[in-house]
Amino acid sequence: MARILIIEDDDLVRSMLKATMEKEGHEVLEADDGIKGTRLYREKPADLVITDIVMPDKEGIETILELKRLSLGVKIIAISGGGRISPETYLELAGKFGAAYTFVKPVDRKELVAAVRDLLN
Repeated sequence: MARILIIEDDDLVRSMLKATMEKEGHEVLEADDGIKGTRLYREKPADLVITDIVMPDKEGIETILELKRLSLGVKIIAISGGGRISPETYLELAGKFGAAYTFVKPVDRKELVAAVRDLLN
């Protein structure tokens, strides 16, 4: 299947996303922040990236912008549980900067799998 890079600072959420994508037959790469995620993307480009927005060190909007500079055609799904502002506000920005799909945490697994399938087909 596809190679999917998950960038998420919450270990439990990252584990759930990884298990969900592996169950679908995908190879999964993981990073716990945007710095590690973009470095990993440079080393092993992924077919699709799922990234959190509110993270330490390098947040998701900056990560999306860098991924788009590295590969304009990169497919991105953004997720957020919010922070200082509502998750919807963060996700609206993520969509404007290149995320094809956005989801508020907790992410509905069926909807996420459908979005991944859509982007990979």
